[in-house]
Amino acid sequence: MNISYNWLKQYLNINLPVEEVAQILTDIGLEVGGFETIQSVKGGLEGLVIGEVKEKEKHPDADKLSLTKVDIGSGELLSIVCGAPNVAAGQKVVVATIGTVLYNGDESFTIKKSKIRGALSEGMLCGADEVGLGKSEGIMVLDASVPAGTLAKDHFKVSSDTVLEVDATPNRADALSHYGIARDLYAYLKTRGQAVELKLPAIDKFKVEGSALPISISVEDAACARYAGVCISGVEVKESPDWLKNQLLLIGLKPINNVVDVTNFVLHELGQPLHAFDYDVVKGKVVVKKNCGGLKFVTLDKAEHELSNDDLMICNATEPMCVAGVMGGLASGTTSATKNIFLEAAYFNPVSVRKTSKRISTKSDSSYRFERGTNPEMVLIALKRAALLIQEVAGGKVDSEVVDVYPKAIAPFSVDFRYQRCTELLGEEIPKEKIKEILSALEIEIASEDATTLKLNVPAYRVDVQREVDVIEDVLRIYGYNTIAIPRKISAAMEFTVGVPVEKIRSSISQELSALGFNEILCNSLTNKEYYQGYPEFDEAGFVELLNPLSKELMVMRRSMIFGALEALQRNQSRQRSDLKFYEFGKTYRKTETGYLEQYNLTLLLTGNKEAESWNSVKDKVNFFSLKGYLAQITERTGVKNLKFKASENSLYSEVFEIRAGKKALGEIGILNKKLAKKFDAKDDVFVANILWENFCELAQNNKIQYSELPKFPEVRRDLSLLLNKETKFSELETLAFDLEKQLLKEVNLFDVYEGKNLAEGKKSYALSFILQDAEKTLVDQQIDKVMEKLINGYKEKLGAEIR
Repeated sequence: MNISYNWLKQYLNINLPVEEVAQILTDIGLEVGGFETIQSVKGGLEGLVIGEVKEKEKHPDADKLSLTKVDIGSGELLSIVCGAPNVAAGQKVVVATIGTVLYNGDESFTIKKSKIRGALSEGMLCGADEVGLGKSEGIMVLDASVPAGTLAKDHFKVSSDTVLEVDATPNRADALSHYGIARDLYAYLKTRGQAVELKLPAIDKFKVEGSALPISISVEDAACARYAGVCISGVEVKESPDWLKNQLLLIGLKPINNVVDVTNFVLHELGQPLHAFDYDVVKGKVVVKKNCGGLKFVTLDKAEHELSNDDLMICNATEPMCVAGVMGGLASGTTSATKNIFLEAAYFNPVSVRKTSKRISTKSDSSYRFERGTNPEMVLIALKRAALLIQEVAGGKVDSEVVDVYPKAIAPFSVDFRYQRCTELLGEEIPKEKIKEILSALEIEIASEDATTLKLNVPAYRVDVQREVDVIEDVLRIYGYNTIAIPRKISAAMEFTVGVPVEKIRSSISQELSALGFNEILCNSLTNKEYYQGYPEFDEAGFVELLNPLSKELMVMRRSMIFGALEALQRNQSRQRSDLKFYEFGKTYRKTETGYLEQYNLTLLLTGNKEAESWNSVKDKVNFFSLKGYLAQITERTGVKNLKFKASENSLYSEVFEIRAGKKALGEIGILNKKLAKKFDAKDDVFVANILWENFCELAQNNKIQYSELPKFPEVRRDLSLLLNKETKFSELETLAFDLEKQLLKEVNLFDVYEGKNLAEGKKSYALSFILQDAEKTLVDQQIDKVMEKLINGYKEKLGAEIR
């Protein structure tokens, strides 16, 4: 939100450096992202001065140049070469002295002392276009009464302003205006003893001058707590005056016409949205109601919407004119043909406005404020302020009484404030009188008090202050976060824990995966329901749907981590990053018959090449075993052992295996369905592993680390080449080997696989290595041969293997 400093000072009598104002606002919770000084003339006419041409003669070496002597009030004459045809002695002119920077659009140049055709030139006589003051033929010639030496910026009354970029947090609806910012600044400065005064714009000149435009207002739904309006006749809708256009342009708004510009001005001045209707469309009657479902309605942005029965609408006697709190209708707005207007100001229920705004995918400055909560007591002030400004810029007169429908006043928030609780939370005692001073400056009324407690009435516009802790926070931000002393002592306690903390396991795995070249991603827990269509694993009843979705694309909680990872893949591949390794820790959500199930997961995704492109690397693609290898590394690091992989079925995958450790399910690993991968523009096969995190941590926490002495005797390696049935898996060979030899066998490894030519149909060849070692002595050939014979016989008998 852009805030004009000069505009701000209309409500608060301050003259502080803008840097100090920016720091104060940041300190009290209204962070200033930056500020920029803007001048009515670029460069502010700095270095330009009014001079008098004392002498003029023709340049001896140039027909179109003149040699002049110019008095700029310094007591000496400047020699300036001028090419303008209208220069003459006795003229008052604008002089750019040496060092002055002149601007031509985005370009600039600096005036330097130079020689032009051999003649010394100590400045420049300027035309209007050369200094940003319009257009002129030749140099500017001023009135003879202007004294030489007058600064050009003073003569032309150059104005400047500073625009602050204030990043108000979503809960600070009260700070979404110049007056709201001034109100917070006032509280800060007032409590520091400065003589500041906060004032609203004057509305005492407002008066009703006739009754030619009668209006009746009927509010039929409680979503509109207050609705006020007044009619103005005889207006001329046209372009706004310069002061109004410039004020809006300064804060980034585009001027439209004088009536609309006034409503936008008051919105950013006081934070109260307003809307101006063509009175002839209103037809003397306004009805605020719902139940317009099924009707088509075109808003001011020319978008057509189908209304629902839950949308609050501003209607005339026969049809809707405006989506309440969101945007006006195209047919009821003011145009150059409008002569009479109906001006509204209202307070709408924030939830109602937000739901409608989201449903029709339409946002505006008005809806942004109504959604967060406006000030119901500002309605009449803003209405009268806007009426006076419309009369000023568009003429006309107030031709109806002000109609204010406010059946039940919105009460302030009642909060009990305890001094002791404030001290406990802040860690420092703030004097009671100081607390009361701050509350008073914040317009929070003390209804009653005793020695320990204050009963407070918090204004309704402070929607962020409804609990005791909110009041304490408000007191602290005005008192000053930096005012609270930092403790000189830190207390700590040792805590005994059983097993490995889950946070440590996660940190360990994150470090391992990052070291392996993976990037951690963090995807939205809200997702597109359409992603899950066509996959039987996701039943309709299991979706957790949002009651008030942000958009149609984000209307359910995610059932799987895969789609978020695929969105990240799509985004990266569209930016020419095809070799991807992702991991994410996160939850999935499912609705059950008894409630809701949240399941924590670790998801890995792999696609593209194994290594980055290089002259000395081979372009091998990642495969299933690449991902399985990474999974093995993290399980080994955390002590999760004896993983088993069993073929399974899941329509998200073209091939998938269930991961188990003993009887405990750990998740799944596989290659994604090619149709699904292609939907997200994947260029290569995509491999995914999804780990059930809670089960994984349970195994990791139960892992008992045992220490053993380093072996003193050497290990021995023996190899076997086996002819096996194609269905036989390495895991069967490994398990059988350790079952046959439990004492000396330390490791089994598969180092070659062959299928194809010269092998019988349905057969494959595995080459295995076996590591044998005795911790007590060196192995001899007889022991080794006995073990290998045991393994060979076991493979023959149990798996039908043949030795090659």
